[in-house]
Amino acid sequence: MRRGKLAAVVDTGRARATLAKRRADVAAMFDGVAARYDLVNDLLTGGLDRGWRRAVVAAVAPEPGQRILDLAAGTGTSSKPFADAGALVVAADLSLGMLQVGAERQPQLTFVNADALALPFADAAFDAVTISFGLRNVEDTDAALAELRRVTRPGGRIVICEFSTPTFAPLRWLYANVALRALPLIARLSASNPIAYEYLAESILAWPAQRPLADKLAAAGWRDVSWKNLTGGIVALHRAVA
Repeated sequence: MRRGKLAAVVDTGRARATLAKRRADVAAMFDGVAARYDLVNDLLTGGLDRGWRRAVVAAVAPEPGQRILDLAAGTGTSSKPFADAGALVVAADLSLGMLQVGAERQPQLTFVNADALALPFADAAFDAVTISFGLRNVEDTDAALAELRRVTRPGGRIVICEFSTPTFAPLRWLYANVALRALPLIARLSASNPIAYEYLAESILAWPAQRPLADKLAAAGWRDVSWKNLTGGIVALHRAVA
């Protein structure tokens, strides 16, 4: 585990992933948007992402001394509240570019380059694991959920925050046919790599709804699976126990 600055390693050119979600493509895409990632997220969601992240913190309920893995932590924005609560948080991400920006902005955090399909941590290493807006970018969702289960202690918990399926039919139609189609256009005004946001819309539309994701958690060995809809189901917060 390393704190502080990471070496510059990437070309922040115009890259985007596909729904094949090859790890090299996903990493390169996030490398390319790292510098303005947090700002663009705030703009694209109209600030709603702040409330979603607060809901994650409330669900994890960090306490001093707890060991928390924040996977797909990016620049560490999602990890900071856990550290502020006194938890021992590891901010892990596949993208070295995101970690580099995070280490510069949040030097107090521990950043680790990690592949969700082969986490570099011992069995039962964490009291809680969480991933926000990152699970749908993993090449093999089922394998990632099993790997997160492996590194969580018995009785520990998982919290997943991810885009989902609105429960109200008119909102569902507007979201799929208007809001998501507008994302790449809006991103062109603010993002360093706007074509990456074409993938964002595609990946959200292809992502399982609330119940199928809950079923995947159960199949991976998690128990007491539940979810809570946020913003009418545009985002869902899934929770379970190891």
